[in-house]
Amino acid sequence: MITMLPGTEPNVYQQQQIQRKFGMFVHYGMNTFLNQEWSDGTADPKTYAPTAVDCEHWAKTAYEAGMSYILVITKHHDGFCMWDTDTTPYSVKHSGNPLDVVAEASRACRKYGLKLAFYYSLWDRNCPFYHEHEAYAEYMLAQLSQLLDGRYGEIVELWLDGGWDKPAAQWQLPRIYDLVKRLQPQCQVGVNHCIGNHELKGGFASEKYQPEHYDLHDPIAMFPSDFRLLDPLMPPEQDPKLYTYRGEVYYMPFEATFCSREGMCWFFSDRYEKDFPLHDYRHIAECYRKLTEQQNLFVVNLPADRGGRLVQSDIDNLLKASELLGIRRNSGA
Repeated sequence: MITMLPGTEPNVYQQQQIQRKFGMFVHYGMNTFLNQEWSDGTADPKTYAPTAVDCEHWAKTAYEAGMSYILVITKHHDGFCMWDTDTTPYSVKHSGNPLDVVAEASRACRKYGLKLAFYYSLWDRNCPFYHEHEAYAEYMLAQLSQLLDGRYGEIVELWLDGGWDKPAAQWQLPRIYDLVKRLQPQCQVGVNHCIGNHELKGGFASEKYQPEHYDLHDPIAMFPSDFRLLDPLMPPEQDPKLYTYRGEVYYMPFEATFCSREGMCWFFSDRYEKDFPLHDYRHIAECYRKLTEQQNLFVVNLPADRGGRLVQSDIDNLLKASELLGIRRNSGA
């Protein structure tokens, strides 16, 4: 079985990840049509009914902002799948719009020379056998096989979320990691709340293991993980890179992800522009500088609205930050 290898320096694929520096998160899915951040998996799949999904708009914006990759939602905690799949009836295939959004995002990224990354929730509030751990592990492996078997091209990152809902062992992360590396060796795997010792704390990292308190050789709770995650937080100024699991030391960069606006507003809603003020573009630029100087990565979330397009005020603010950083590009389109 392929697993993460110990080391005190970044391996070749971690080096490639570090060089990607800057990415765009696009939260879009069932929650967009429910005005919710997290939904419980009971909504009728027909509730998801966009008139269009403009993934090219996402990619063009990311390119112009100087970003190198886009991180798209393939399945959030509600279990609704954003690609054409027969593994579940809770997917775009059975929705109000059967467009394979993952395929559209893949095409758009290729057009603009961007890399593609996937967010996938381990937690699934719709799957009827979610608590049958072996059956559910096979279900996840079947879904991840579809996402990574090449039909969507090269995938550079798998961002796993929701791991707090079960003890780490029940997710069978070594099997997931092995599958990913066999299908796409370059794909970097990260699990949210991965650092700490929190098996008995509901799977959440305690205050001691929040990113601002990371310390050299802290334990890895969600193993294997090629890089660290805990959104929407930032690491310390002197960010350590070496962490431990069963007596071995592993190098792990950090990917910081936060919303374009203040507060927890990952998905678009009726309240989005009214209740969530934009982060100052100078703050976004400063976070980019800090993280890239640390050999870490920075991802800014711009949610798509119900018409499948990013919000113009988010775009304008992001481009001001990119202009300040000197990384803005002209797409020519």
